[in-house]
Amino acid sequence: MDFSLPPRAIELRERTQQFIAEQVIPLENDPRQDSHGPHPELRAELIARARAAGLLTPHASRELGGLALTHVEKAVVFEEAGYSWLGPTAMNIHAPDEGNIHLMEEVATPAQKSRWLSPQVQGHTRSCFCMTEPSPGAGADPSMMKTTAVRDGDNYVINGRKWLITGAEGSTYAIIMARMEDGTATMFLSDMDRPEIKLVRNLDAMDRCFSGGHGVVEFHDLRVPATDVLGEIGKGFRYAQVRLAPARLTHCMRWLGQARRAHEVALDYVRKREAFGKPLVEHEGVGFMIADNDMDLMTARLHILHTAWLLDSGERGAFESSRAKVVCSEAEWRVVDRCVQIMGGLGVTGETPVMRIFTDMRAFRIYDGPSEVHRWSMAKKIASGKA
Repeated sequence: MDFSLPPRAIELRERTQQFIAEQVIPLENDPRQDSHGPHPELRAELIARARAAGLLTPHASRELGGLALTHVEKAVVFEEAGYSWLGPTAMNIHAPDEGNIHLMEEVATPAQKSRWLSPQVQGHTRSCFCMTEPSPGAGADPSMMKTTAVRDGDNYVINGRKWLITGAEGSTYAIIMARMEDGTATMFLSDMDRPEIKLVRNLDAMDRCFSGGHGVVEFHDLRVPATDVLGEIGKGFRYAQVRLAPARLTHCMRWLGQARRAHEVALDYVRKREAFGKPLVEHEGVGFMIADNDMDLMTARLHILHTAWLLDSGERGAFESSRAKVVCSEAEWRVVDRCVQIMGGLGVTGETPVMRIFTDMRAFRIYDGPSEVHRWSMAKKIASGKA
């Protein structure tokens, strides 16, 4: 296993790093954003800047206008993009669009790609992924899904309620997961401007980096033609893994950039701030936390690269992506949590990016499967010898 980066990955890393520093970070305090993410006007400007830099939607195929990044190349590019909370939005690699683009490329028909995917890759539209439901519906246990799809001639009639639907407000289309009459699940595609789809409200959430926030969405007798089924009937859960396995890993990549930035801010602070007659970094308690940060950052990066290498080589990857999700989400969170502690009062204010990164990142240990569910799933596979 060779972890040395190929020349293209190094060149892309440097280009992305320069783009984020010069074109994205200066817009972080732009007023065109609120608790539910960047406004459409700010997103459009960010997208235009990435397009001009040749870095828009780089994970998409060349046929659609992307750079066809390998998973290893994604690892370095997405980390640099994640250095700013606006970076993934600018480059069109934020959740849920990044995962939806991957899924659509793998599963959608040519007509579906032309209608929904192509404009999205070009940065003109956004999408949402409607799977999670409020209790007693599907959450960590997708088998509890209550949203239904019933066949009616050449159509399917969908009814149900979803929540925590990232990016629902402002999305052009949705991928909807619904339970069939036989208990299996199927994915459906629909424009979001249909009168049968209601965005009830946006939830107040800890994070504010996702365009469109996190919505509550209802479907009332939504009729979807059979031509808008995504993939095959009854294979929704299988396709969910097509989407989620790499999406878990790309989350790790983006948040690694944020954790690294918090660490760099904290390190600069403890080098300059003095207490009890010397810089904070020279106090053992602070120095140990800086060292622990370095180890956690490296642990996360190695897990990302290892899993990315497995995905690129076609060797397994599903079990490893679960492991990486747990290891990276917890390691990166520890880094940011320590940074707040290291910086004391300054760390709980908006005077530096650290507080913002702290509140944005906390949910990472929950979405795309909470750590506990991944541990439970991994333990079953380990015990059965299927890991």
